[in-house]
Amino acid sequence: QVQLAESGGGLVQDGGSPRLSCAFSGRTASNINMGWFRQPPGKERDFVAAINWSGRTTYYADSVKGRFTISRDNAKNTVYLQMNSLKPEDTAVYYCAAPYHGGGRWFSNYWGQGTQVTVSS
Repeated sequence: QVQLAESGGGLVQDGGSPRLSCAFSGRTASNINMGWFRQPPGKERDFVAAINWSGRTTYYADSVKGRFTISRDNAKNTVYLQMNSLKPEDTAVYYCAAPYHGGGRWFSNYWGQGTQVTVSS
């Protein structure tokens, strides 16, 4: 079992650079991928970024590559999502997750409660 709790987000101006944090806990949490998904208003939840257990390997959706950076600090049981150059289309509820990859897609069995990020133009 993995427990996840996001913080950060809120109302951000176009071009802003907020950072999301996710505190994770559970017996295996430090040994698995961690990541982020997002769900824009009226749309499906989509993969954003993932990081492997050691932090050495990262994965990004094409829509955020070069603007977002995922990192983790296992000593603090925290994963971060640094978001730069935000656009209005980045507006969404952002969910912390423990993602796994299969069949060309990312999935997760564990989710945080979500945190709203709204980008104002």
